[in-house]
Formats: sequence, structure tokens, C-alpha cells
Amino acid sequence: MKKYMGNKLAIFLFVLPALAIFITFDFIPIIQVFAYSFTDWNGLTTPNFTALENYIELFSDRVFYTSNRNQFIFAIVITVYQMLFATIFAITISDKKMKGRKFLRVAYFIPVILSVTVVCQLWSAILSGDGLLNKLFDAAGSDFSQNWLGDRYKAIYVIAFVNAWQWMGYQFALIVAGIKSIPVDYYEAARIDGCSNVRAHMKITIPLLAETYKFCLIISLTGGIKAFTEMNILTGGGPNKSTFTLTYMMYNAAFKKSDYGYGLAAASIMVIECMLVMLVINFIFRERDQLKEEERARRKRNA
Repeated sequence: MKKYMGNKLAIFLFVLPALAIFITFDFIPIIQVFAYSFTDWNGLTTPNFTALENYIELFSDRVFYTSNRNQFIFAIVITVYQMLFATIFAITISDKKMKGRKFLRVAYFIPVILSVTVVCQLWSAILSGDGLLNKLFDAAGSDFSQNWLGDRYKAIYVIAFVNAWQWMGYQFALIVAGIKSIPVDYYEAARIDGCSNVRAHMKITIPLLAETYKFCLIISLTGGIKAFTEMNILTGGGPNKSTFTLTYMMYNAAFKKSDYGYGLAAASIMVIECMLVMLVINFIFRERDQLKEEERARRKRNA
């Protein structure tokens, strides 16, 4: 094995298939997105170069700022919900004395394997004006009634909840796998020192899941920024474009108005935002690791 690891040609040949797939299906299309965003193009005829015209129009469009706000609200809501509840549930079922842990492990993951369309139709039946939730309020003798998906100020939060509910199980599975990789000896030593279960998890589990949380943050925040399906099914971008995101702007411009240049300009901004989010997360965790290394070095010097 060492012989092959030291052979640069062998390494290149092993990496080449994956690299070729990445360049063909990821890198080149991203370059094309940026290139066509500077054109007036309907997707069929020859593109006409228009310089920054699409971007000037985009930044003067009020819907662009609404879309940006919505996608970041969406990303933050689903990230907080998913990581908070996924952590609580994962820690809870990690206790081997708990009854029904196998059933709960499956139950938490079931929404992930459901079709997004099925989940959206389910929650639409619950949250619509004459849906199950309002009927429950009525059955309880309350006059409270709300069209949860028809309120322009609340709809984005409701849609974010639907997404968070479905995909929390994915984060849960990742965190459960991370907890399983932590040696049991750490917890036994903590109990000997008199730590409660809560304190042991705060001092051992959470810090040692840093890399898992990093991955969860990246997929959750970037996934929120790219949100589209739930808006399309539940509200169609409404009411009055109040649940638009950049992805929905791209879809609306390219596939409904055949203005691919404008749609790809919105897509380019979205790609840049996703890259910035990943860079910020990597920077924060890198700084954290450097601080930990400096702290270890300081303790060694003092010892």
C-alpha cells in the first residue's frame, strides 16, 4: 500500500475518474451559469452579450431582496430546528437503558424517506384554511383560525418548519453515527468524577461532535439557501411573491418567462452565497481548532 501511496501516477489514475465526473457535471456547468448570466438568452437562440445588464436589473428588483431574506430565514430556521432536535433525540436514544430506542431510531428517520411531494401535500391538508389544525382549534371551542400558508409574513416560517420536520431525521442519523464513534471510556471516567449525564454530554459529546456539526451546518445552510421544492408545491411562491427564493426566481425567469440570462444571474448570486457560507463555516471551525491547539501547547509549557 505504501508503494502505491508514494506513486504520484497511481494516485492520479485513482483520482482521475472522480475528477473527470466533477469537472464534467459540476465545474463546467457552474462556469456556464456565470458565462450565460451576462447574456440575453431564451435557451434556444444564440446568446447576446449584455455585460452587467442582468445584474443591474436583478439588484434593482425588490423581489431579489425578498428572495434573499426568505432563503436566509429558511436556512436559519431549518438549521436551528434540525440540529437542536437531532442532537436531543440522538443523545436520548444513545442511552442503552432506554426502552424503545430501536423503534424511535426508525420513527425519527421515516420522514426522510418520504417523497417531498407527499410531505408537502400532507402538511398542506393540515395547515390550509379549512385544514386539520384549524378544525382541532374549532373542536376545542376556540375561535382561532389561521390560513398558515396564505399569510405573507408567516408562510416562509411555516414552509421552513415543513422542510425541517422532514429532514431532521437525516441530521439525527449523522449525529447518532458521531456519538457511536466516541469511546465509552470517556463517559465512564466522567461518571467516576461525579458528572451528571447532562454535564457529561455537554463536556464530552458536544465538543467531540464538532466535525459532525460542521458537516451538518454546511448541508443545512446551503440546502436552505437552495430551497425551492416546498415553496413550489405549498405556495407557488405566493402569496404575492412573499415566499420567493433565488432558486424560485431562477425557475420563474428561465422556465416561465424564457429569460435564461436573468435566471442564471440569480443562480450565480446563489452559488456565490453558498460558497461564502461554506468558507465562513470552515474558517470558524479552523479558528476553533487553532485555539484548541494553542491551549494544549500552553498547558504543556506550564506543566
